[in-house]
Amino acid sequence: MAIPLARRLGYASTMRPRLSALSTRPWLVALLIGTAAQLLFSLHIDQPGGIMFDEIHYVPAAKSLIELSGPRNTEHPLLGKELIGAGMDLLGDNPFGWRLMPTIAGTATVLGVFAFLWILMRGRMRVAVTGAALAMLNQSLFVQARTAMLDVFLGAFLLWGMVFLLWALRGTPAQVRWRWCAAAALLGLATAVKWAAAPYIAAFGLALIAIRIRDARRARRPLRAALFSADQPHWPGLSTLAGLVLLGAISIPVYFATFLPTFFYLTGATDGLTGLLALQREMYAAQTQILPHHNYQSQWWSWPLMLRPIWFFYEWDHGAQRGVLLIGNPVIMWGGLAAVLASYVLWFRTHAWRPLALALLWTFSVLIYAIIPKSLGFYYYYHLSAIFLCLVLPVTFHQFDRLRAKGWEEWYLALALVSFGYFYPILAAEPLHDAQSYTYWMWLPGWR
Repeated sequence: MAIPLARRLGYASTMRPRLSALSTRPWLVALLIGTAAQLLFSLHIDQPGGIMFDEIHYVPAAKSLIELSGPRNTEHPLLGKELIGAGMDLLGDNPFGWRLMPTIAGTATVLGVFAFLWILMRGRMRVAVTGAALAMLNQSLFVQARTAMLDVFLGAFLLWGMVFLLWALRGTPAQVRWRWCAAAALLGLATAVKWAAAPYIAAFGLALIAIRIRDARRARRPLRAALFSADQPHWPGLSTLAGLVLLGAISIPVYFATFLPTFFYLTGATDGLTGLLALQREMYAAQTQILPHHNYQSQWWSWPLMLRPIWFFYEWDHGAQRGVLLIGNPVIMWGGLAAVLASYVLWFRTHAWRPLALALLWTFSVLIYAIIPKSLGFYYYYHLSAIFLCLVLPVTFHQFDRLRAKGWEEWYLALALVSFGYFYPILAAEPLHDAQSYTYWMWLPGWR
């Protein structure tokens, strides 16, 4: 018998009391979300059974770190390759070993979205769960969490650094200090994966200064108090100068500590501090070199529109034609752009600062690639921005809920789930009918 329309429409409203009942047990909800994410990311990670796309750089580099045989893939710092190597130590030199740690980093990213939104929205479970669900259905995170590359580690460490910075916003002076220090350490680890994290550390420092100046003006205090006084409404017990010093004094040593294996290479050993600094210069030279044209290169402005996704794999494997396409979930990626625009509009209409802050974060994450000296760009550089869309969307929905446009989150999640299921075969290397099966998913010419 068909379910009455009134009951079906009432389903969304029944979800809110259930989530409210769980609002006092966020750790239980986080455990359930983390378990679901880990199972999703780990299912059939041995497909494909061989190296795909840039795993060709990072798996051998991780193996050389395990063997301490010498430097390899000196374009990036070591931490991401050390983590890939840790998985290989546990499960062996095989697809399970290569991709174990990326799946854990993917789960950590989903939990980071949950924690960030829980703190930002002061315990609103519905917003936090919506963001975590969007992150799980974010196809670019799904593919990165099943590939032995670096960006998934970058996203996990950076996001958790943001969680601790936000958590430090309130609390006793002692709590503020240790949370701030933990954030600085996590940001140092993010930079030890890829230098792309460094601009965020600078941005967070500037944000601290801007907030302190705004607080001083509101309280009609002198500028000196904004910079040197620890008596502050935000991050109490921590002066602006002390906060900036701690960011550098902790993140920089943590970054360099990840290079410890270079002192034990059997060949090409680092010659003390001089050699370590020379390695940084070598990385900078590799980052800024002019590279030849690549079939999958794309411009930074095209990434939000998903004009040029990347085929990580499209070959015969395990008895079938299989493919792995790095492509975002269109519902999240394109809908997220509307949410960013809505966040700016909301600021002008209602002065809602939370959507504005997240919209600015997303905008910054895209625009830095218009500035940094990279000769080639690729869609996977959009990884952090895609995560930030999973923060912007639920907060924007919440703001519209306050304006009495309630209940759209559930329908939006359902649509994102449908899109994820539609693309799943070419995200998870499922068996395809034949070599031309990919055309079923090719909506735009640049997707081929």
